[in-house]
Amino acid sequence: MVIRHWRSALLACTAIGVLSALPAYSQSPTQAQQTPEEEAASQKTDRVTPLKKIVVGAGQRKVAIDTPQAVTVLDQKDIDDTQAETIGDVFRDVPGVSIAGSERVFGEAFNIRGIGSTEDSADGSRIVVNVDGAQKFYEQYRMGSFFSDPELYKSVEVLRGPASSTLYGAGALGGVINFTTKDAADFLQDGNNNALRLKGSYESNGDGYLASSIFAHKFNDNAEFLGMLNKRGSGEFELGDGTDLSGSDFQSWSGLAKGTFHFGDGDEQIARISYQHWDSNANDQDYAQTGTQSVFGTVDRHVIDDTAVFSYENPVSDNPWLDIKASISYSNTKVDQNNGSFVGSDIINADYGYQTWQANLQNTSEFSGEGWVNYLTYGTQISRQDRNAVSPFTGSATPGVITTHPEGTDNKIGLFVQNEYIYDERLTIIGGVRGDFVWREPGDSVTQYKDESDISDQAFSPKIAAHYKLTDDLGVFGSIAHTERLPTLDELYTWTTAKPLPSEDLKKEKSNNYEAGFAVSHDDLFQSGDNISLKTTAFYNDLTNMIGLTPTGATTYYRNIGKARIYGVEIEGAYDSDYMFSKLAYTGTQGQDKTPGNNFNEPLPTVPAHKIAFTLGGRLPDQGIEYGARLTHAFESQNSVRGTSFSSASAAKTVVPTPDWTTVDLFASWRPQSGQLEGWQVIASANNIFNEYYIENTALDYSKGRSFKLTLSKQFGW
Repeated sequence: MVIRHWRSALLACTAIGVLSALPAYSQSPTQAQQTPEEEAASQKTDRVTPLKKIVVGAGQRKVAIDTPQAVTVLDQKDIDDTQAETIGDVFRDVPGVSIAGSERVFGEAFNIRGIGSTEDSADGSRIVVNVDGAQKFYEQYRMGSFFSDPELYKSVEVLRGPASSTLYGAGALGGVINFTTKDAADFLQDGNNNALRLKGSYESNGDGYLASSIFAHKFNDNAEFLGMLNKRGSGEFELGDGTDLSGSDFQSWSGLAKGTFHFGDGDEQIARISYQHWDSNANDQDYAQTGTQSVFGTVDRHVIDDTAVFSYENPVSDNPWLDIKASISYSNTKVDQNNGSFVGSDIINADYGYQTWQANLQNTSEFSGEGWVNYLTYGTQISRQDRNAVSPFTGSATPGVITTHPEGTDNKIGLFVQNEYIYDERLTIIGGVRGDFVWREPGDSVTQYKDESDISDQAFSPKIAAHYKLTDDLGVFGSIAHTERLPTLDELYTWTTAKPLPSEDLKKEKSNNYEAGFAVSHDDLFQSGDNISLKTTAFYNDLTNMIGLTPTGATTYYRNIGKARIYGVEIEGAYDSDYMFSKLAYTGTQGQDKTPGNNFNEPLPTVPAHKIAFTLGGRLPDQGIEYGARLTHAFESQNSVRGTSFSSASAAKTVVPTPDWTTVDLFASWRPQSGQLEGWQVIASANNIFNEYYIENTALDYSKGRSFKLTLSKQFGW
């Protein structure tokens, strides 16, 4: 089975590699009739394929294919074309990324390269999630980890692997996901000071809908504003076998207010202030959102997520020593639950929440000489997070307190430095190191031994990476990265004994990650102006001191009981021309549970099945029409999160195989670029057209059945 998966990866890689090496074909008759000026212009066209999109980061601006790390960037068109109902829908074509839990809007969490599961507490801390630079985190029993609406965002950046810890924070064992909200400039056209976009969507499965309005205004050349309001909802959606997924219905409001200001010499300084809100109030919802568990009954649940960010950028173009970026952010995620049908539990009728204040400051200094340039980035990140959990339940030994969801405060200071050296525009070497210093203390409701329970610790995250262009079309890269994940408040202060104390001698989780790969990009392959690109990344990740649950009745609730090894390959490819395009995403990941007592070769349940997604489409550029089909195939997997997690203390493991599955989607869009219909946008799709009844091995519930979607939008400008 494993040989078959790796053979598929090798064949896919070899096929695209051979195509990339082929010389350009002769011009078509139409192309031959071009004037020399037209031909020269077409030769200079920089076609933006998925691997040619800009990566936001420190140092020199670069595209994804030229970075020594596996990076995928989704832009506004990508997000629109998915017609995503939940955040998880956005990532269906991103290699190495899968959604854990269920497709319920309250039950999704991220999984990158086999790291991430809704059933292992604090897995959200193993993947860093940012919204406009504000770090988001949420952990609650039987709930997902991120609550928002995809309509709020114009781009999403996925950085896979622990190398991202240097800039974004220690403990990114899986990687980093950066969301960027929309700006007024995205809608204001030349000559207009105002823009209004109205958008509506309908989905047949569950009668889902979206109503969205955006207003953008330009006060003058230096100030602009965007206001956005969305209403989204759905009934319970149907699975491939005709049954409904209970608790998948929801109603939500979301909004965004964002101001952008330019000032200073050349108006190069930029200040942004934004506020984002997501609100969903649903009655009689399944308590267990990550996977159907009818024993927990239902609950009325009100979920609110707020993010406010003030950011400042000053490139100081006349001083190469200065390129300043700073931000202050506030994040508040809270869940209020009441009227639970499961009687006698302090976790059902309860209020949960996380409030986080964060400040970021970084500067990049540029040095250069003949044939080389060097970017030195350094800065700090300071944050304070308060965790709240209160229950009105009076029948326990600790009334009002949720012992398995302890309150507490997390204070953190991170210091980082990264150096990027570029020689002859071919060799890039990036080295960096980060230190995070943390002080944790339990809340007053956790323990009367508060003074004994304060904990301070530190984490260390170094890395070294290199990228070399062998030719203009071919580059190779590699990296070595180490990071450490510090225990969370939940892991430190959860208790089951009469005298609650922090989990004794709880060590940091550690990751040593190695990556190597190559990237190919070739222009004018079949016709002038087309492009084919491919990036292949092999990775090997050793994880130690993994934190997991202890047996019932133990003195401490969490302890270091796990070791794991995860390795695999990711292939991302694309072809793009005026009349045709295609995309390929392949993920082949293996993982072993190396915990003592497990024979050192048990499959790791959180590792996703080998999967390939292939998209083939066509264009009518003069009419603004695109159309195509997407095929996704997941191979049979011998592990599943529905079995016993790798963090379990039990030596007995239950292997739950997940059968292979295949889905086919059709899509089409119409975006007129001129005439009376300019500004209209029509997107239609038919997902899972054969109504496949399937389940992801990283999920606890079966996935959505056949669904038809239609989106209409119109933008006005004046």
